[in-house]
Amino acid sequence: MTRKLYLETFGCQMNVLDSQLVLGQLRAQGYESVTDRDQADIILYNTCSVREHAEQKVWSRLGELRPKKAENPNLIIGVIGCMAERDGINIFQKFPHIDILCGPGELDQLATLVHNAAITSAPNRTRQVALMGAAVRRSTTLDAAEDHLEMLDLSRSISPSDDISQAYVRITRGCNKFCTYCVVPYTRGPEVHRPPKNIIEEVQKLVSAGAREVTLLGQTINHYAFNHGDGRTTTFAELLYQIHEATPDLPRLRFVTSFPRDFTNEALMAMRDCPRICRYLHAPAQHGSDRILKLMNRGYTTAQYRDFLSRAREFMPDVSVASDFIVGFPTETEEDFTATMELVQECRFKNSFIFKYSPRPGTTAIDRFKDDIPEETKRRRNNQLLAAQQQASEQFNRELIGHKVEVLVEGESKLVSRRNTTRSNGIELGWEKPKPKITIQLVGRTRGDQIVVFEGHPKMKGQLINLQITSAQSLTLFGQLPTPKTTPILV
Repeated sequence: MTRKLYLETFGCQMNVLDSQLVLGQLRAQGYESVTDRDQADIILYNTCSVREHAEQKVWSRLGELRPKKAENPNLIIGVIGCMAERDGINIFQKFPHIDILCGPGELDQLATLVHNAAITSAPNRTRQVALMGAAVRRSTTLDAAEDHLEMLDLSRSISPSDDISQAYVRITRGCNKFCTYCVVPYTRGPEVHRPPKNIIEEVQKLVSAGAREVTLLGQTINHYAFNHGDGRTTTFAELLYQIHEATPDLPRLRFVTSFPRDFTNEALMAMRDCPRICRYLHAPAQHGSDRILKLMNRGYTTAQYRDFLSRAREFMPDVSVASDFIVGFPTETEEDFTATMELVQECRFKNSFIFKYSPRPGTTAIDRFKDDIPEETKRRRNNQLLAAQQQASEQFNRELIGHKVEVLVEGESKLVSRRNTTRSNGIELGWEKPKPKITIQLVGRTRGDQIVVFEGHPKMKGQLINLQITSAQSLTLFGQLPTPKTTPILV
């Protein structure tokens, strides 16, 4: 009997890609993917430890499954990803009905873990665990030969039902930065840079299957440097050039997330010179105070961050930049916060992801610093910074009103989901009724990652189209399809 599998993903793009890869392996072994949790024989949650809100959702989901597991002891429940790695077997104490734990560094073993759990009925089932544990705390870069996770990427399968018009491909795994507020180096391990040949072949495979946009992923993606072992090193800039030239049928290539320090002019030149590389940078600043940046262990100053933005805009005046910020970090003063406000107002970010600091278990900051900023102060500063960014975003977007932009259509807009049916404007003949024209509210993204909402046909999903921008808000552009030119009829 085919077992039904439900997989829900929380967190970043890397988690989304992890879920796609393991789902492909499990489908290849005969498991059927379902979207209704209640129909599943196996339930997996791919988890995130970076934000408290994402964790709370997982705890809630697991709590909901407790009575379901009591009703059906053969139901298999698994927690994979960063929460599994960080909390380890301690999760079993709080949720004894969990059967599988698998960290992000061991996902190549997940198919085996699921199989082992599935072939044994309760109550004889043994818990399946694959965690990196203490080994994850190494800060040295692994050699490609040690990278057993590479097989997970290389075994990527694409089903005809998969929507891969927008696809992810990782080029690095892990992180060596050890920012004091972040748990990623402890859950995903040290930096591993994939061989450029494997990356290029994976992108080519996706393009052949219909990908219109590929996003390269890495925690600090611009630090990519693959050592070939013969004295040669492929840099991030060289990799961008190679992928661009090897995939002439790929309309769009982009990447996230960039670390502000050490972003080379060569990489900026690659973005400038390769027309199909999107001129978009996601480069988290995190704070506007050098004192707080030092406490965060970010490794750069605000002057260095400003220099990075200046160089980027010198090479590409039309580049779109997004950032991240944390407010209420321990010891943050009003003066520190004002410096962040000034950075946001000065730098003209397309948008910023703004978060209130919350101590994360497993990070250096939770042990080193007292969480001494009152919640009320965090909330006020968060709202002030959001308002400043909203004003900057709206000004940034309004500059596009009246311009034509290229948009990759992602699907139906969540802002407006109503379906409009209008009659065509053709002449209605006595023996022929006009066919209705179905239009819905669609959403797409520009090369600069701006969201555009417009009226269009459902079949436009996955297509690249040109739109005229008619109005703008802080988070959304509104556009319309060009009016088709008509040829006058001479009588």
